[in-house]
Amino acid sequence: MIHDAAFSDPARERRVFAGRLFITCFVATILTTVVLFRYFDLQIKRHQDFATHSDNNRVHVRPAAPSRGLIYDRNGELLADNRPSYSLSIIRERSEDLDDLLTEISALIEISDEDIKRFQKRLTRRKPYERTPLKFNLSEQERGVLAVNGYRLEGAEVSARLTRFYPQQKLFAHVIGYVGRINERESQQIDPVAYSGTDSIGKIGLEKFYEDQLLGTVGTEHVETNARGRVMRILENVSPKPGTKLTMHLDSKLQQVAHQAFEDERGALVAIDIKTGGILSMVSAPSYDPNLFVSGISQKDYNQLLNSPDRPLFDRAIRGQYPPGSTIKPLFGLIGLHSETIDLDYSIEDPGYFFMEGIERPWRDHNSKRGGHGSGVDLAKAIIESCDVFFYKMSVKTGIDLLSSYSKVFSLGLKTGIDMPSERTGIMPSREWKQGARQEAWFNGDTINVSIGQGFMLATPLQLAVMSARIASRGKMLQPQLVKAINDVPTAPIELDAPMEIKDEYWDYVHRAMRDVVHSPRGTARGISNGLDYEIAGKTGTAQVISISAEEEYDSSKIDKSQWDHALFVAFAPVDDPQIAVGLIVENGEHGSSAAAPIARMVIDEYMKSNTEARQLVSGGN
Repeated sequence: MIHDAAFSDPARERRVFAGRLFITCFVATILTTVVLFRYFDLQIKRHQDFATHSDNNRVHVRPAAPSRGLIYDRNGELLADNRPSYSLSIIRERSEDLDDLLTEISALIEISDEDIKRFQKRLTRRKPYERTPLKFNLSEQERGVLAVNGYRLEGAEVSARLTRFYPQQKLFAHVIGYVGRINERESQQIDPVAYSGTDSIGKIGLEKFYEDQLLGTVGTEHVETNARGRVMRILENVSPKPGTKLTMHLDSKLQQVAHQAFEDERGALVAIDIKTGGILSMVSAPSYDPNLFVSGISQKDYNQLLNSPDRPLFDRAIRGQYPPGSTIKPLFGLIGLHSETIDLDYSIEDPGYFFMEGIERPWRDHNSKRGGHGSGVDLAKAIIESCDVFFYKMSVKTGIDLLSSYSKVFSLGLKTGIDMPSERTGIMPSREWKQGARQEAWFNGDTINVSIGQGFMLATPLQLAVMSARIASRGKMLQPQLVKAINDVPTAPIELDAPMEIKDEYWDYVHRAMRDVVHSPRGTARGISNGLDYEIAGKTGTAQVISISAEEEYDSSKIDKSQWDHALFVAFAPVDDPQIAVGLIVENGEHGSSAAAPIARMVIDEYMKSNTEARQLVSGGN
């Protein structure tokens, strides 16, 4: 009993129990306070933050791509269209294992290594939850396979989008250009917001020059998604604004005639509306299909184009620089008359060669047989029969300073200002130019070479067409334009200041001489006059590709065709009321009269025919 009493202390046990109960209640009270405070913080104080995060997981803002502006020719023919196509994209955040997903997709449809490489590059530039394209232009079969296996492809999504399409294919490839995927360099230069709805950008031609207008304004979509990232509904929508509609001065019929006229030849042609400065046709041959580049050209197709000896990717019309040959003789004649270094009565005797005092080497007349053009060769005869010796002598009298400065008024040696990127200037040489480019002084021999469009002188087919148009319009300076209307609002002709006031009698004289190049029995282009019911004024030209010594005769049968002379022609029509001017070159075509002039005749014929039909249609309507 004593032992039990020693170990039993009710009072002590009550104290211990009370202490434990107090501690337990104290801890429980603290924990309850923490829970209540946390509940208040989460449910009341930070309610809006979590509601926003919840919406962000459920609601996403997606860019809505605008449709790119359409491009039409002057008659309403569609030149650049947008067509729906399907692409496979991946939302990185929706895929637990990207490598497994790519492997899974590759087992279902064909995915090339190049597709994977481009996809990986795009991933580095994307925003969170943004769709990253993996493959474009899915076939119907590929779409079906992906749809059936969609439950296995977490994060993959097939979507429809508008893709650029060029219905005329090769016909306008160089002038309209094409769009292509935005590359890494471009992505660092563009506005990421403006391009958030698209991955294409204008690369060359009009597509590049008018990129800002054609792009349009991106819209937005607030979409609700499920746990798998699938769109359940659209909550809010700000519609995108389509790009600007462009109407060209270009004529599809004229372009087709010009393109077909070149057949298998290399060269370029530019036709201009003399009244407005509008470009009616611009051909660079051979051409290519720009649709190959829209969704990414294959390496095989690109190498084939890049390595072709015909250089189909090169735009000869605005970037090709060629010696203009005798096509510049009417202009140089005008300069001689205007500067009064010659007059309408000035004539020479042409023995077929010209000696410069102090130089033993003769400059021969490449456009005549031995013996030359004889006596009494005036400016008109020199233009009609293309007498080199006349211009050798005239150029020495006139001097390179006047020839160079006045030629630039007619677009030679300067950019014309056409609404296209990458135009080249050509070369209208001068004393300053030679000193700067070659660190050499100018000699009279250089002037003699320039007098027949050779030597250092180079011009683009566009410049030759502009020169012809300005001669036809008696010095009216219009800047060449491709775009005729923007969103159906006509663009006004751009008239430049004309620093030369040439007498009417000089214009009349040169126009008659150019008319006789085609319509007189001794004209170098008389072969294209058969059957004409209107009159063409023109000038043929031949430009040397390789140098031939004074003692040698040019013989194309002894050299490769790539070394044959270039054939050129400039023209305007009709003579009594000039409406269209043409400048063209046929590379290695040898003679402007036989290779280039017939192409110009076909183009001008089509223009005159179309204009006649249009006038008859208007008359019938009235």
